[in-house]
Amino acid sequence: MPEHQLTAVPRDFHCEHTPSKSRVLALLAHDNGPDSLQAVLTCRDPQLAHQAVELLRRILRRPAATQAAELVDGLCGQLPDAPASSLRRAAAYAGSGTWPATDGTHITWPKEAAVEAPSRDEDTDNEDDGDEAPGPDGPAPSEVRLRDLSGHVVRITTLREFHVRDRQALLNAAGEQGWEPMPADQLDGGDPHDVVGAVMWLAEPPVHVDGTDSLTDHSQGSLLQRSNGDEVAAWSTEPVVADFGPGRQDTKAGQPDESGLDEDLPDFAALFPAQAPHCEDPECEDERCLWQLTPRTADLLHTALSLLADEAYDDAEELGDGHLIPDKHEGNWGVFPRLPKLTFTTDLQWRRRFARAADDLADDLERGRWPQPTCTAEELALHLAIADAGDSADELGDDPGDTEDGTYSTLPTHRDDYDFGACTDMFFQDTDVLMLYSSRFDGIEDPDGDANRQMGVGDLRAQAWFEPFGNVKVRDPHRGFRR
Repeated sequence: MPEHQLTAVPRDFHCEHTPSKSRVLALLAHDNGPDSLQAVLTCRDPQLAHQAVELLRRILRRPAATQAAELVDGLCGQLPDAPASSLRRAAAYAGSGTWPATDGTHITWPKEAAVEAPSRDEDTDNEDDGDEAPGPDGPAPSEVRLRDLSGHVVRITTLREFHVRDRQALLNAAGEQGWEPMPADQLDGGDPHDVVGAVMWLAEPPVHVDGTDSLTDHSQGSLLQRSNGDEVAAWSTEPVVADFGPGRQDTKAGQPDESGLDEDLPDFAALFPAQAPHCEDPECEDERCLWQLTPRTADLLHTALSLLADEAYDDAEELGDGHLIPDKHEGNWGVFPRLPKLTFTTDLQWRRRFARAADDLADDLERGRWPQPTCTAEELALHLAIADAGDSADELGDDPGDTEDGTYSTLPTHRDDYDFGACTDMFFQDTDVLMLYSSRFDGIEDPDGDANRQMGVGDLRAQAWFEPFGNVKVRDPHRGFRR
């Protein structure tokens, strides 16, 4: 018989410390039973154990990281032979996403076994007890995971706020529905056919609650997808969270309450305060004379990135998994025909990730940071946005204040405004991705090609566009999508 009978999925790594030793443990998820802990290695140095945990977590999050092998080798060189061998083996398991487990490591629930329900009085109304019954084709809903379900899984997160204007009316209405107060001594948040919209429409609950005025009633729907690391709530290792936005902003007296005023627009004058130049000498190296990302440049670039993301989400829904047809889709139609042709055969999920790349760069600006790309997709999105922002600057004309956008017109002016050529020079490590537009460099995307290796270009194939660069801070893999 083979040594390993079961296969688990590593979810996380932890340390356990005693006065004499430290252990590294793997948290494993198992298909037919509860999660469990399994020992990885034991060493005497708690700091090395902690470093091992952080390294394994990093490999688990980014199995394709180019520096992982070097980091493993470096840490193994500080460990004795036995724990070093165990660390190498654990790193391989974490990178593969599977963990072999010996028979007996996990408790396996029999598929036909039923959990005995707590005893009840014989006169209990079983029709209203709320128990979940197993479905005709599988386990009860509380037992299934996302991978067990063949159809779409839609999560709806709802935020509702009520002002209780008549407490007694509220208590009376609740009592009529069978509610009883606690004893006094215990009182102390990929869909081209809009599946999400259909579910939200049909699942909308009644809003009115007697004795209250409804202040807020927002719902947010999303498709759960394993490729994003999603899981149904009962089995998710991450809490269910939802962002319903900043809410309604106060409006000034006399202003109409328009939906456009609800957005909390970034204050680019505060985020990117521009300093007056030290002098007019173009060769001056004083910090005030160096190029600055000015509020007006940041504003136009942020707008371009946000619009690019919106258009990309729209295009992704329309195109789905379909391929772009050059004669039909080229030109100014949408976003994706503007990308290199090697991306024309990508699918819905790839296109949604590209839209999120533009959102991520816009978020950098909202946080007062330069939008410096962390992957190839972000590089291309930023190139497109810089071109679009430049076109917008040209449309403003010679008078920077000649615009109907009151917020924009209040931003300070500076000699570096609209210098998008400098943006290209400052924001990118290189512009290799632009070679994909030239027929002279056909095949340059292949990392095994001679030209690619000679120029040190790296993997520019479409499937690698979202792999993070090795010298940047990686974005949160659980950040989700805006839409």
